Amino acid sequence: MIATACFALLAAADDVARSEPAPAARPSFLADGPRGFVFDTGVLRGRLHAEGKSLGLTEVVHVPSGTRMDHGYGLLSHYRVFTRGVRYGAGAWDWPSEAVLRGDGSVAIRFATEGRPFSLVAVYRVAAADTVEVETKVEAGTDVKGFETFLASYFDAAFTNAAVWVKGRDGARWAAALPEQGDWQMFVRDSAARGVVEDGRWRLEPHPVAWTFPFELAGEAARARRMASGRGVGASFSASLRECFAVAMPHQTESHYSVYFSLFGRDLKAGESATATVRLSFESGTGRE
Repeated sequence: MIATACFALLAAADDVARSEPAPAARPSFLADGPRGFVFDTGVLRGRLHAEGKSLGLTEVVHVPSGTRMDHGYGLLSHYRVFTRGVRYGAGAWDWPSEAVLRGDGSVAIRFATEGRPFSLVAVYRVAAADTVEVETKVEAGTDVKGFETFLASYFDAAFTNAAVWVKGRDGARWAAALPEQGDWQMFVRDSAARGVVEDGRWRLEPHPVAWTFPFELAGEAARARRMASGRGVGASFSASLRECFAVAMPHQTESHYSVYFSLFGRDLKAGESATATVRLSFESGTGRE
């Protein structure tokens, strides 16, 4: 009788298992032959490493609204790379790189190291139907001072509103990147982070930039937004302040329509590594700042 009861329980459990829906597959990247990788979550679709170029996410569309999100050099692309007194070419997006689709659906991009005293690897993940993240890992081959990689995102011209989460007189708040605050605005973690920004790296060619410093970042995470208020679509960024020392952008209606995250900003010993993750989420129904 005990055996019969056990078989009955097992049969019942099997029936329940068959009746419950299988868990939804986690969104992921898919290989697209020589064109790189594609993703389509039902909320977002786009490309990564298209045509073998390290321009981050490109051809990104917010599916519910039909809004094109990116332009130019894409979203979450690795742009300027510095150590103290040195700029490594115009941008990492010009460096040769190899991309591999991993078993969990993420894509690892390894940049060539020739002529650079460090290795750089970026892992892109579709974290949710509305969220993509990039994990950037640097490993120093020799001692380096003030290492930085400047992560860039360029939005469609509809994204005319931009804001950063900053320290205010009465507590943390969203501050818009208003034109009267300067053409190019940098929001730093603290005075030490500002010292990194002002160590001369931004005077190096090509395209040197003179930053203004309207506010300091607030909280434990660097947070920024770009919004296409006329279309009810927005994009939100976040990264830990431990490894993101500044957020930058031009004033919100300047024609780059961009957001930048300055990652690391610190010395690394030979053999030492550091990792930073930036998350980009897309929202519907975002109001005007």
